[in-house]
Amino acid sequence: MNILVVNDDGIETAGIKALAKALSTVADVYVCAPASQQSGKSQSISIKTEVFVEKVDFPFAKEALSTTGTPADCTKIGLQFFADEGHPIDMVYSGINHGSNLGRDTLYSGTVGAAMEGAVSGHHSVAVSVDSHQASHFDVACQLALDVIDFVLKETSTDTVLNINVPDLPREEIRGLKYTVLGGRYYIDSFKPRDGGGYMLDGEPGDLSELSEDYDVKAVTEGYASITPLHFDYTQYDMMEKVAGCGLTIEGK
Repeated sequence: MNILVVNDDGIETAGIKALAKALSTVADVYVCAPASQQSGKSQSISIKTEVFVEKVDFPFAKEALSTTGTPADCTKIGLQFFADEGHPIDMVYSGINHGSNLGRDTLYSGTVGAAMEGAVSGHHSVAVSVDSHQASHFDVACQLALDVIDFVLKETSTDTVLNINVPDLPREEIRGLKYTVLGGRYYIDSFKPRDGGGYMLDGEPGDLSELSEDYDVKAVTEGYASITPLHFDYTQYDMMEKVAGCGLTIEGK
């Protein structure tokens, strides 16, 4: 089995190295990741910007590419380039991200965006994150990444992304695992003035006290790992009949 590992934090970060090492015990690992930090890029791709690709050495990977592109670019490039070399990819893993990807933050996440690109391209895909920008505990996230492989391949469609989030805690301090839905807004944020005359987005977690235990943001905050199935179809199906009956028309020829 060939697994493509991508991320948004950059190819030199500890999380992607831990994930590649873990996955190399069960598959041939191929890495394609940004040369620099690309968080918050969602599923954006480079349309009118030239992307540079460089072969690099990477521990526990059969081959690795560093790119100047976005996380989703890395997925597209990895799927194409490695297949062209005779290594068609069976699964895409994105992570391990330094920082959680929970609630509505998944809409902005480069980690989730890279995994979604895998799903859009028809590949089983998984996103993995640890809930700290200074993450240092990757063992449980790696275990879950390995544990879901058979389930993902046998029981999910390729348009599903499993979103795994784990507290940055030693294994013995994690309270368990919950299967969750996306929570409400995870940050209260705003653009704030900087000394140089510009503005920078800044924020803090919102109030989670009223959220149900079924929500991912609540689970991880309370010390549980969480798994949420995601889908790229934004259609609100329960509104279709109402929208169709709103009375709008266009006169045809």
